[in-house]
Amino acid sequence: MIYLLLSVLSSTLIFVVFKLFKTFKVNTLHAIVVNYAVACLCGLLGYTDTINLVQMPQYQWFYYTLGLGAMFIIVFNLMALTTQRSGLSVVSVATKMSVVIPIVFGLVYYKDSLGIYKFIGILLALIAVYLASVKKKDGLAIQPRNLIFPVLVFLGSGIIDTSIKFLEHSFVAKNDVPLFSATIFFAAFVIGILVLLVQKLRHKFTFQWRNIAGGIALGIPNYFSIYFLVQALRSGLFESSGIFTVNNVAIVMFSTFVGIVFFKERLLPKNWVGIGLAIVGIFLIALEKFL
Repeated sequence: MIYLLLSVLSSTLIFVVFKLFKTFKVNTLHAIVVNYAVACLCGLLGYTDTINLVQMPQYQWFYYTLGLGAMFIIVFNLMALTTQRSGLSVVSVATKMSVVIPIVFGLVYYKDSLGIYKFIGILLALIAVYLASVKKKDGLAIQPRNLIFPVLVFLGSGIIDTSIKFLEHSFVAKNDVPLFSATIFFAAFVIGILVLLVQKLRHKFTFQWRNIAGGIALGIPNYFSIYFLVQALRSGLFESSGIFTVNNVAIVMFSTFVGIVFFKERLLPKNWVGIGLAIVGIFLIALEKFL
């Protein structure tokens, strides 16, 4: 349970840092790139064995992590584009609803159980994510020509979560979790640096220390959100479908409460309904585990 709670806390801290970016006028892309370097460093510091760079490609998960690093950057840019064209609520819903993909993967590939309590719990949790994430009275408004972007965010986010589960289960040894996480972030960092170099060549890059500070503040919880999620998946608390559901719904709930307390956000009635359904959904998923 502790790993799941720490994963939720780390992910909520990411939400807080992103909120503060706007207050302190931090360039999000630049901070994201720095964040990947910091997250990679956290993984290297947490790895207790000797690191042999020559032998790195011999790990079965190595080349997969390079692909995941690329996915991190691609999905981030898609999220930014979706926010610009359709709004923040659309991005929030697309990202959180992507939990459907690892849930279905766990049920089909790993033969996770699906009793009546768990089924109802997952269904309520998905409804809760939507209701708690949409902060507009008239719901989501997406122009048809922009629909492809939230769809790609949905698919990309779901593929990332599913890939992490598959790799940690199939290839990653227990002691290699920090190195596995660090390699993903290093790959994302390298690609991010290439993006910044292109900006520099186009005279669109301006160095600012606040972007470095923002990246450091983001990188630490970002690393631990992945690290603790992997540990939660290995804890045996729930099957993977249950872990992903509870993790995502709890992040939405906790982030919502943080927004109310620290950022004076106001919730619509449907947001409160979503929070209530989330609590019931988590309870039902937990109930089936102990029946």
